[in-house]
Amino acid sequence: MEKKRIVVKIGSSSLTNAKGEIDKVRLMDHVQAIAELKKQGHDVLLVSSGAVAAGIKQLGYPARPVTVKGKQAAAAVGQSLLIQTYSALFSIYDIMPAQILLTRTDFSKKECYKNAYATFEELLERSMLPIINENDTVSISELTFGDNDMLSALVSGLVHADQLIILTDINGLYNANPSKNPHAERIDFLTSITDDLLNFADGAGSKVGTGGMASKLLAARTALQAGVKVFIGTGSSAQKLVDILAGRGDGTYIGHDDLAVLKNHKQWIALTEVSGKIFIDSGAEQALMVNGKSLLPAGVYQVEGDFNNGDVVEVYSEQGLLGRGEVLYSSQELVSTMGKRSNAFSKCPIEVIHRDKWLKIQIK
Repeated sequence: MEKKRIVVKIGSSSLTNAKGEIDKVRLMDHVQAIAELKKQGHDVLLVSSGAVAAGIKQLGYPARPVTVKGKQAAAAVGQSLLIQTYSALFSIYDIMPAQILLTRTDFSKKECYKNAYATFEELLERSMLPIINENDTVSISELTFGDNDMLSALVSGLVHADQLIILTDINGLYNANPSKNPHAERIDFLTSITDDLLNFADGAGSKVGTGGMASKLLAARTALQAGVKVFIGTGSSAQKLVDILAGRGDGTYIGHDDLAVLKNHKQWIALTEVSGKIFIDSGAEQALMVNGKSLLPAGVYQVEGDFNNGDVVEVYSEQGLLGRGEVLYSSQELVSTMGKRSNAFSKCPIEVIHRDKWLKIQIK
């Protein structure tokens, strides 16, 4: 088997028992499977939930806390317990973990994004096992990645993974709720994630996790946009991850062989928060979407939001959202120059959005 780069995401429901405590037997099963992947020469990154769940008992909570401060306190206690347990178990296989805690800001700020990529590359080059979790203890909002499903998708895109494996307690996506409909059939393969699928998937599958199937499908869509294939399912034994890579996994495979891999800069454009909107005419739409040209001020007729040079904005036409790009104007500069030809001003660059800093979205 050729060497691949694999991101494995393990949810709280796959790590803990009914009381919210770390289940070392279940954890060991995951450790053995990851060790087998590394034994075969693959690069592996682990996105692991379980910090909040691991801290519940230590803080004396009867159940998963619902307040932000309760979740952050549980994460502060549980994260150290989780990484200590991982370190002890992986040491059996001479695997050295490296703990990395991230927030959404690390993906939205360009320098943070570049630094995260460089760190991952250095760790993988030295055969380390990055173990990634959200930095819940300092997050300014509730667990924003949705039980780390979205975090695993963002990481898989950042490191240009070949495969994202989301392990959960449900063996894939079904055409009906299997807990309510005994005739529900599993969907073994999907080439894309549609809005209808997202609307169909609902509810969390466990009491200790926060991400249901809709969260996982939204993450899968994000990974596909970055060119990463996805598997959502379950498994046991040391061979389960090897079997998943070989197409024998107990779950749903999502993707196809023609996925386009986004360069890091365009991934950042796709993932960062937008600061405003630009509305363009039909001529500019043709130039951007068909001819592969840059966006010029002459094609802009409306600006919304307050943004600066280097921010990311969405671009709209009468057809709707066309895509997003890194803008070379501030909103004030663009308002004063929009609709004008390039020879009508001299202080600003010719392009509003250069084609190399543009990411289009296909209109359905």
